[in-house]
Amino acid sequence: MKSIKVLGTGCRNCETTAKLIEEVAAAKGAVIELEKVTDMAAILGYGVMSTPGVVIDGKVVHAGGIPDRKKIEGWL
Repeated sequence: MKSIKVLGTGCRNCETTAKLIEEVAAAKGAVIELEKVTDMAAILGYGVMSTPGVVIDGKVVHAGGIPDRKKIEGWL
């Protein structure tokens, strides 16, 4: 199981990113644990300056803008 965190303040792009990750994981049959992190101090702790950010198993893999499906499939 992959631990995935979507970093963001709850904006539309952050919500869309979380939904896309859930959809792609379901389509691939991947088991994930998805957490939304909205605390700015926690987000900055990952070194992410532009949201949405995506952290997988403790590693920042994306920051700023909505990732495309192909990119998400590559993560999973």
